[in-house]
Amino acid sequence: MQRFSALSLLRHALGGHTGWQPQWRAPEPKPAYDALIIGGGGHGLATAYYLAKQHGLRNIAVLERGWIGGGNTGRNTTVIRSNYLFAESAALYDHAVRLWESLSQELNYNVMFSPRGVMMLCHTQHDVQVFKRHVHANRAAGVDNEWLTPQQAKAFCPALNIGTDLRYPVLGAALQRRGGVARHDAVAWGYARAADALGVDILQNCEVTGIDRDATGAVTGVQTTRGAISAPKIGVAAAGHTSVVMAMAGLRLPLESYPLQALVSEPVKPVLPCVVMSNTIHAYISQSDKGELVIGAGTDAYTSYTQRGALHIAMHTLDAICELFPTFRRLRMLRNWGGIVDVTPDRSPIIGRTPVPGLYVNCGWGTGGFKATPGSGHLFAWTIARNEPHPINAPFALARFRDGATIDEAAAAAVAH
Repeated sequence: MQRFSALSLLRHALGGHTGWQPQWRAPEPKPAYDALIIGGGGHGLATAYYLAKQHGLRNIAVLERGWIGGGNTGRNTTVIRSNYLFAESAALYDHAVRLWESLSQELNYNVMFSPRGVMMLCHTQHDVQVFKRHVHANRAAGVDNEWLTPQQAKAFCPALNIGTDLRYPVLGAALQRRGGVARHDAVAWGYARAADALGVDILQNCEVTGIDRDATGAVTGVQTTRGAISAPKIGVAAAGHTSVVMAMAGLRLPLESYPLQALVSEPVKPVLPCVVMSNTIHAYISQSDKGELVIGAGTDAYTSYTQRGALHIAMHTLDAICELFPTFRRLRMLRNWGGIVDVTPDRSPIIGRTPVPGLYVNCGWGTGGFKATPGSGHLFAWTIARNEPHPINAPFALARFRDGATIDEAAAAAVAH
């Protein structure tokens, strides 16, 4: 079978739009694999890479119904941080941050990780109390976080308005200097290229339509639009649609899917040196390497699989950004879009085994999916390869909802979703 590069796959996916005609053929699925990963986004590709690199499973396929990186990985706002409240969450996300710091070297591909700092604003006395608690909890867990006065926040981000006449004046901020941003699609490309080099098959336009099980209930493979594929292990990392895939195996997960909106401005010269987030006014903003201001809004109030959310959500976010950064009022917005986020009752992810033997799930990240990408893939690969969780992701098992051992991070998302 002819080998191909992951970059060629992406060019092929864009070929119909650019007029470029590839001179290779995509691989056909093998009849049997050692493991299948459903979902060709950042988490799925990272899982396949670590399965091949660290656990020696080379006969793997990633199944993607569209093109790799075409889901939430290509629609996020690229924020990376680990300043979550509970020790379990801080350990999970800090594991990811440590991997981010050397990911370009690991993959030999520039994912444009930029640790420019993530500053989370406080506008009420309640905000001040909550984020000071975050600072102390993070430092007790060995995660960097520090408290800033309004003047220190202004010095760190000169464009910020700290005037006392604001509807929600800035009373302080929590700053994680190790936090930052990365290039969202480059992460998918880097993991895809590295996994492909290790022998992983990446099958685009290969939608899973059913999950096969034997008489004992264990998985034996999947049905796809490109034929049946057998495997004794199946990992599901299909952001936004995990519940749909898992229903094929007769499982109902505690998940709800919501549209999550974002916007991007016309490019300007460097003006925003960090990521700024605000819970109270429900907005966050950073600047991409191309100069665009990337603005994150909130989730809609209704469940949906649409990738376009309600207009009033975006307008409310822009009003808030213009109040915090008056110099941005004349900028034009180039586009807005929505991703689909899976949300659990405690706003923490599910990573681990399921009651179906051989079936594993990685879902429920809500707004935390992108920042967790390398850590999620690393831990999910460990769980699939060893059929047991890594100590870091053990608290995030599905059984916690049965046992009442939830990890309630609803307030730690910084924009209250």
